[in-house]
Amino acid sequence: MKNMILKSLALLIVMSLLNAQLADWTGKFFTQSGVQFGMLSASIIVACLIITVIAWVTILLFRKSYDAIWKIAVLFEVLYLLMLLLSGTNPFTYFVETTDVHLTNLLLYINSIGVFIAMCLFDVIYSRIILSKVKN
Repeated sequence: MKNMILKSLALLIVMSLLNAQLADWTGKFFTQSGVQFGMLSASIIVACLIITVIAWVTILLFRKSYDAIWKIAVLFEVLYLLMLLLSGTNPFTYFVETTDVHLTNLLLYINSIGVFIAMCLFDVIYSRIILSKVKN
């Protein structure tokens, strides 16, 4: 069980850093208004670290429920999307008013879903590698 707790912490940190890096790249994509997106990655990393602490405490409290990587990734994703919704970033406003700010909000959601899919694919590949080693 100790190994799963360390794996969960590593997974939460990796997902936080990936979301922050993708937010940074999203902010650099809009070079014409760099002042507006200057603190985007910093605010995302702070929010992700808060989410990481909340998720890790949840995993510590409910150890038996979080026995797979994909369950931990789902927990982080739900908390991250909830944080984005509560902070006022609506992904659908871009389709009503096409501005850089609304596009950034949409890309934050898309980046988050991309990170989640990458973690689920990592879980599938990792599970198959471990399973093949157990058979040998």
